[in-house]
Amino acid sequence: MSNNELERLLSKTHKEITTFTFNKTEVPCIIFPEKKFEAILGRIAGRPVSVDTNLNILQDGLGHVFVEINLTFSLGDISEKILLYANESLEFFELLAKTAMLALSSPPELGKENIFMIQLPRPEKAVNALIIIKKGLAEGKK
Repeated sequence: MSNNELERLLSKTHKEITTFTFNKTEVPCIIFPEKKFEAILGRIAGRPVSVDTNLNILQDGLGHVFVEINLTFSLGDISEKILLYANESLEFFELLAKTAMLALSSPPELGKENIFMIQLPRPEKAVNALIIIKKGLAEGKK
C-alpha cells in the first residue's frame, strides 16, 4: 500500500467508536451522527429487524489493517459501511469477537440514551476476523 493510499484510507476511517456496558458486559459501540442515527431508528423502530454484518479486512502486509464493517438491515432499505483502522481499534474487535454483539448510538453528549443493539448472526465471523487482524498487525512488527 502506497503512502498516498494509506493516507486516503486513514482519511475515510470512522473515528467515533467506544464501548457500552450492557448487562455487566462491555460491548463495542459505533457512534453515528445524531441525524443519521435518528434516520436509521426512524425506519426500523417498533418493527422486527435483522442486521447482516460483514467484516471485510484490508491489509498491506506492513502492519496496516483496516476493517470495513457492512451493516445491511432487513427493513428500511438501510445499508451502512463503516471503515475502522484496526491498528487503533483492536479492543473494539476483541470485544466484538468476545460478545458477538454490536451497539449503535448517537453522540453521548447529546443526553440521549438511544442504543440499538445487534446480535451478530454469525459470531464465528468476528472471531475469524480477529485472528486475521492480529496476524496483519503482527506483520508490521517483523
